[in-house]
Formats: sequence, C-alpha cells, structure tokens
Amino acid sequence: MYKRERMYKLNFLQYPKPCLVSIDESMSLNVLSPNESVLSLKQKLKERFGFAYSRTFSFSSDGFLALMLQLKGKILVSLGESHAIVEAATKAQAHGCDIKFIALTKEGKLNYNELCECEYAFVSSYIMDTFVKVDLDKVKEKTKALIISNITATLQKERCDIALLDAYKLTGYATSSLMLHNIEFEEQNFGNIDVIAMQLILQGIEHFVTNSTYKEAFTNELNEVFQDNIYYFVKPEDTLEYVLHFGLKDIKARQMIRTLALDEIFVTNGEGCSLGLGQPSRILQAMQYSETQSRWALSFNFSQQLEHNDIKTIAKTMAKKYRQIKALMQ
Repeated sequence: MYKRERMYKLNFLQYPKPCLVSIDESMSLNVLSPNESVLSLKQKLKERFGFAYSRTFSFSSDGFLALMLQLKGKILVSLGESHAIVEAATKAQAHGCDIKFIALTKEGKLNYNELCECEYAFVSSYIMDTFVKVDLDKVKEKTKALIISNITATLQKERCDIALLDAYKLTGYATSSLMLHNIEFEEQNFGNIDVIAMQLILQGIEHFVTNSTYKEAFTNELNEVFQDNIYYFVKPEDTLEYVLHFGLKDIKARQMIRTLALDEIFVTNGEGCSLGLGQPSRILQAMQYSETQSRWALSFNFSQQLEHNDIKTIAKTMAKKYRQIKALMQ
C-alpha cells in the first residue's frame, strides 16, 4: 500500500502538537507551605511578557462574561474576536453592560471608523480565522481604552493592557487559559489557580515556532494550479506573515480537509472549526460573505520547514483532489 513519506501539518495553530504533561508534587498547592514552585512559575510567565499580574481563567463565553461584568464603563468588542468573546459580549449587553460591537470591512479589516472613546476594548492584533493584522496603535489612539487582546498567535504584547493566552491553541489541551495584566482585579483565590494549565502554557510558549519564509512561494504555486478557482477573501499581504487564507470556489472546505488528511496533508478552515465539521466562518459572514461562500474557506499556518518540492507536491495534490470533488458533485 502506498504511503506518503512525509506528513505536512499546515494547521498547527488550530491543532497544536500536545505538550508532554510532566508535573511533580512540588507544583501542588498547599496552604501550609510557601508554594515556591508555583510562585516561580507565575513569575516566569509574567516576566516573559512584562506584566505585573497573572490569573488562570476559562476561555469560554462564561469565562469572558465574568470578566466583562467586572469591568466598569463602555466596552468595545471587535467582531473579529473569538466566538467566545463575541457571545459573552452579547450576554453582557443583556445584563446591562455598555457594549459596542465594531464591524469588519469587506476586505476583512477592523472598521476603524467605528471606534470611539471607551474604557475597555476587546481587540486583538489579528482577526480570528483570517489572521488579518490589526493596528493596535490606531485603536489605542482612537479609543484611549485599556486594550484586551488574544496574543496566542503572535506571543507579542504590543499595545495590549490585558493579554489573553488560549491554552488549547498552545498546548493541545482544553485546560484553563491565562490572563496577564497590569490593572488590579479581585485577587484570584490561590486554590483556584490552575497550575497544570500554567505549566503547559509555559511549555507551549517555549516550543512555539512559526515559519514565514515560503508564504509567497506557496501563494504563487496555488495561483498557478488553481487559477480562477482560488478566491482570496483577504489579501495575503494583510495577514500574519506565516498565515495564508483563501477559498476554493464551489466546494465545502470540509470536503478538501477530509480528503487531504488521507494523504497526510493537514489544513483547517477556521479558528474554531474542529476537523472542518463546524459552522461556516462567522468572521467571513461578518465581512458580508454568504454562508455558502464562507464554507469555501481554508487556512494554512506555517511552522514546519518545507522545501520547494514539498510546496509543489501539496499544491498539485490539492488541485487533483479539487478536480475529483468537483467531478463527484456533477
């Protein structure tokens, strides 16, 4: 039986290689000891990004709702944020919070014209799903807000005042996530600190590697093999340097994802769409694309070292699978 010699993993942000879980009893929490190992771990994470405080929390709509209910004043929320944040903001509105949603443009960028002065802004330095870059300097200038940002895909503090690290995207485990900040919240109960999550997140940070050297070559190769059948929802130059987002016209991304996996080529179709089986991209629909068009979307994120022959092999395999899928649809 034929077996491909190499596996191509082009979705490490969505499906990271799980960290090895290794933790000893020194990391257990004990009210009768100084918990030096835990405090040292917290300090390493704070120093890595230059923040004064850290806390573990649930990266879920309920976790973000709890945070929003603590914030006093007007809150801006980009529609380019994770679904959990947008959902939490909708719930917070129902609880009386002053929430304003900031739309995305047709080009996939944050609509800076909708920004206004506020106390807090949930705006990351990139849009989820498409990974289009966001100018946080402009956000800060227009809003004067404390900026709350998911920095999982960049590990860069930039202009954010509260940084969020999504544990699953870094570790492969759905543990608690991490919040780093300089403002004082109610102190987290020591017994509620998820030490295992912090340990895994630190390991994930240490092993986080991206590769931006062949994005242009990949784009050129895909353009050559697909020609008019490839569609760019966002410009490749507008995304993070190691991310390529596009669509293949008239087929659902999950069909391509499944058939490529049989050839050990692993891609994804969005920030939170497990194995291509989830809903069409909420981000693309916020950009005014139809549900059908939103189902075309595919995303590559590069970490693995690839040679030009690898890129040609992947592109040609995708083109072959695309033709097969289109033929079966007729």
